[in-house]
Amino acid sequence: MLARNIFTEEHEMFRDSVRKFIEREITPHHEQWEKDGQVSREVWLKAGEAGLLCPNISAEFGGLEADFMYNVVITEELARASATGPGFAVHSDMAATYIDSFGSKEQKAHWLPRLISGECIAALGLTEPGAGSDLKEIRTTALVDGDEYVINGQKVYISNGQLCDVIVLACKTDPAAGSKGMSFLIVEADRKGFERGRNLEKIGLKAQDTSELFFHDVRVPRANLLGQEGAAFKMAMNKLAQERITIAISALAVVETALEWTVQYTRERKAFGQRICDFQNTRFKLAEISAKATALRAFVDDCITRHIYGKLDGITAAKAKMLCTELQCDTVDECLQFFGGYGYMLEYPIARAYIDARVRKIAGGSSEIMREIIGRNLFAD
Repeated sequence: MLARNIFTEEHEMFRDSVRKFIEREITPHHEQWEKDGQVSREVWLKAGEAGLLCPNISAEFGGLEADFMYNVVITEELARASATGPGFAVHSDMAATYIDSFGSKEQKAHWLPRLISGECIAALGLTEPGAGSDLKEIRTTALVDGDEYVINGQKVYISNGQLCDVIVLACKTDPAAGSKGMSFLIVEADRKGFERGRNLEKIGLKAQDTSELFFHDVRVPRANLLGQEGAAFKMAMNKLAQERITIAISALAVVETALEWTVQYTRERKAFGQRICDFQNTRFKLAEISAKATALRAFVDDCITRHIYGKLDGITAAKAKMLCTELQCDTVDECLQFFGGYGYMLEYPIARAYIDARVRKIAGGSSEIMREIIGRNLFAD
């Protein structure tokens, strides 16, 4: 594996604490959470106490005021442990970062301490039945009525939807203005007219609650506007690079871990009188995965470094997201094959990694959209 020089001793100490937290508080319960379709609220409070939620937010609000590398460590360790249930990344690296970056002093003071502690769970309300990667097509409206916005519409595929206490909601405050008419509102889940739909049944990520959300004349104060009215599209574009590099980080960690599992298994398992790793096909297949993972590790670590210095652009993040998630899907498929029938059994981590991987080429912008973004840039005037 490629030697990594982007972490300090403090980062590695934090990694050790994260790993122990996962072993103690997540792994023993994950199978039950998969049956339940969601994790317990208790693990959110414990994660907050352990510093696993929003670690990069200012100490003024109770955060660790750490650099993005702490977020990277959490993402990697959750991925390596197949701890796909807790929606910590959506909470910390997506929803909370909007409030931290664009919120007023009052909004930050009210929400950030509760997001950091795990007392409040956040969701990001972007996707709709008719609007996925193309955010301009959202139909949820928030129209001004006196000192309030009145919200009507529907969101779908919302992670943390069943548990969330607050939604950072994308909506049209000026439906006639296209992308310039989009705004973000902070919407409390106890508002009259807000309804959670069913907890959607998915192929994978069984322990992570994913929901439909409905808004029927939901009224929120105009003070719940996040940032400026009409600025949501620019705000989302500003945050997409971090979202996509976070997905890439997770995907590549799964690749490296699945490779480790498979190397170990093929060393021990025998067929026709020899170890599976002694077959040339095994060595060649795993060598190819290892080479691709090494190349992407250098690229992703460079992206992480760029992001820390504010220099990661959306095109580069799209490349990382596309390549890493596609390698993730290819790797778990190839590696599962070496486990034979055992690989099809959910008691083996490779089986869970296989079913959890597929959504990665869709969520956060599909592979096709990533290609479109990259391709348009190539031919830009």
